[in-house]
Amino acid sequence: MPRWLALLLVGVALGAGAVIFVQERYLPPRLSAEAAAELRAAFGQADAERVRLKGELADTAQRLESALAERKGLATELASSTESVKRLREDVGSLVASLPPDPRSGAIAVRAARFTVEGSTLAYDVVLSRERPGAKPFGGVLQFIVSGASERGAESTVASTPVPVSIGNYDSVRGSVALPQGFKPRQTTINVLDKVGGKVLGMRVMYVK
Repeated sequence: MPRWLALLLVGVALGAGAVIFVQERYLPPRLSAEAAAELRAAFGQADAERVRLKGELADTAQRLESALAERKGLATELASSTESVKRLREDVGSLVASLPPDPRSGAIAVRAARFTVEGSTLAYDVVLSRERPGAKPFGGVLQFIVSGASERGAESTVASTPVPVSIGNYDSVRGSVALPQGFKPRQTTINVLDKVGGKVLGMRVMYVK
């Protein structure tokens, strides 16, 4: 064998041995065919999970965008409704101011009232206002004393249950008073008190038509 060929073969053997030594000593161990298959399967599962999470993130972003748009629309509607309520209150305030004054000029004025007989009840609609509105609403009770004729024709009165009221500048109170069977109301005394059985702050007598 020529000398150069022998040296070449020795060099190749030494190089291969060095590669095997470095790989076994310093590099991570080589994977078996089974381990490589498991690694590929784990990578495929992780990639599928990444795709799924990406889709969920896109759906969540779309829902968030829709929710923000809906919130913006609701805020616009609320602002519009608030403005409408403000204008309505101003209109009602102007209407109350145009009503005839309470002739008794109490702390609470009974500006207007309407009564309607509905079977054995007396439906009422009363508008109250404060002569000197304060920072806090007035809290009291509203009570009716209904005068009229009983079923037998005798003069009689019916006192209603006190109804709580809260009056800022004005308030409109609706409800009904239960009447005895056959009772025919003629007039109603409207009393505004600071509490049940307390001081009368406003009163007005109105006929029932």
